[in-house]
Amino acid sequence: MKNPFDFYSKEKSELEIEAKQLKRKSVNLSIFRFGVFLTTCFLMYLTFGSYPDVFIIAFLGILLFSFLVVKHVSLQRERAIVTSKININKTELKVLQRDFHHLESGEEFVNPTHYYSNDIDLFGVGSFFQFANRTVTLEGKKLLANAFTENSTDGIVEKQNTIKELAAKVKWRQHFSALASLITTKDTSGFITDWVHNYTPVLSKIQILFSLISLTLIGLVSFGIIPFSIILIWFFIGLFVTGRFLKKTNNLYSDTDKVRETFKQYHVLLNEIENENFSSKTLKEKQGIINSETKKASVIFKEFSRVLDAFDQRNNILIAVVGNGLFLIDIFNACKVEKWIVQYKHTVDKWFSVVAFFDAQNSLANFHFNHTAFVFPEITDQKGIIKSTNLGHPLLKVDKRIDNDFTIYKEQFFIVTGANMAGKSTFLRTISLSIVMANCGLPVCAESFKYSPIKLITSMRTTDSLTEDESYFYSELKRLKFIVDEIKTTDYFIILDEILKGTNSKDKAIGSKKFVEKLTKSKSTGIIATHDVSLCELENEFSDIKNYYFDAEIIDDELHFDYTLKNGICKNMNASFLLKKMEIV
Repeated sequence: MKNPFDFYSKEKSELEIEAKQLKRKSVNLSIFRFGVFLTTCFLMYLTFGSYPDVFIIAFLGILLFSFLVVKHVSLQRERAIVTSKININKTELKVLQRDFHHLESGEEFVNPTHYYSNDIDLFGVGSFFQFANRTVTLEGKKLLANAFTENSTDGIVEKQNTIKELAAKVKWRQHFSALASLITTKDTSGFITDWVHNYTPVLSKIQILFSLISLTLIGLVSFGIIPFSIILIWFFIGLFVTGRFLKKTNNLYSDTDKVRETFKQYHVLLNEIENENFSSKTLKEKQGIINSETKKASVIFKEFSRVLDAFDQRNNILIAVVGNGLFLIDIFNACKVEKWIVQYKHTVDKWFSVVAFFDAQNSLANFHFNHTAFVFPEITDQKGIIKSTNLGHPLLKVDKRIDNDFTIYKEQFFIVTGANMAGKSTFLRTISLSIVMANCGLPVCAESFKYSPIKLITSMRTTDSLTEDESYFYSELKRLKFIVDEIKTTDYFIILDEILKGTNSKDKAIGSKKFVEKLTKSKSTGIIATHDVSLCELENEFSDIKNYYFDAEIIDDELHFDYTLKNGICKNMNASFLLKKMEIV
């Protein structure tokens, strides 16, 4: 795989050159367009009163000017896409240097009652979501957050294959994201699917017969068979019929006005998906969804956007008066909208979901592309839950990160002790995040990682609640009760940081031991970090409980940490030293 830093640097440079060329073209085109306008006006002045020369010059001038306007709009869009790609590559270069705190944090997805999302810095400032998220659509962002929180162990190998394939299509991914970034509509596809599903047709299809009669009357008037007054009466009848349905067409127009830009913009994204070649099962299935009708979804969206554009012409005075009086054009366009809704309401939500899926998967694939040294977990059905070498936290810089070998077997529990700031919490989050990443199909920060898939549940950041009148201790008890109830029916990897922090030392020691004993009788696996070394005695009572620790040394009146996981029980605690060092006591 390409070196990500070199790739982004090269891509950024090439795109900046292209952007300059497009800007130059745009300026030249603007000058030429202005020249065409002046030339047309000058020639019309010279031929004024000379017929048909003046009309021919005016027609040709307007035609050429219109062509140049269309060309200019196309060029502006091309420039916008290139600019977006430049920004994409700039962002990736920053993120590779761990400058990512300006990106969306996903704070809205923080959920204290979730299995683990509140404990492992999954969302919020400095979180894994902020580090990995590159979604552009609102639905894609929600889908990515769901991928991180669904706690599912299904189809991990296929998830890996999907990520691997998309990661290699880096230019396609960037182009897709650049196109998606141009979507300016404020209404989401979720609103559209609700509207389409809940809409009930209310208009009558009388406009075809009415239009035929109008054309017949126009023909008869033209040949002098009937007087003009007949068609004038018919014209006012048409306006009356239009007025009769005005409330219904106004309501429909109000809704379509909110969704018109979405269909116009999304058809481009669907087209990108339809025309790309995929080999993985999941990507081909998603591609098949948008090719399931007689026509491609992108074509259907594009055609509908044209219908909506035609409906929008009702604001044109000429169309509003003449069109409605003779052809009931308002009702005609409204019926075309209703026909589309009836025909495609069963599948439109699936098409939007495919765009959201690719938007979310692009972020996962981008993460893989950016981390070539990370490895995909080797999925096994063996007794070992995790067997890894040089496992580290993915958000830490390589030169500052201390990796650890880590192996744990099914139904084992590790009790981890250690001095303050020695690395216990970071280690717990490393294991937790590795499990989440593995279940999402992502590569993990390790040299090797064998993994027997398991769901995760944690209790590390229990807080009290003033709004619910809950004490810290009661909140913790609720969390532990939640864990106990969950492990009755499902095997989990349990990670706990300091059990029963909210009670006194004696109660804490007794309660903690009983709770750990209960956990060992389940079929779950886990790690329990604690400062209470009395819990380590359980290793002598249960063969599946092992003691590990993180150490700290005082050398030359300074604390030193090696952040390395060791067998045994921590002997060096540092709270008293820190209190003295900081002149607190």
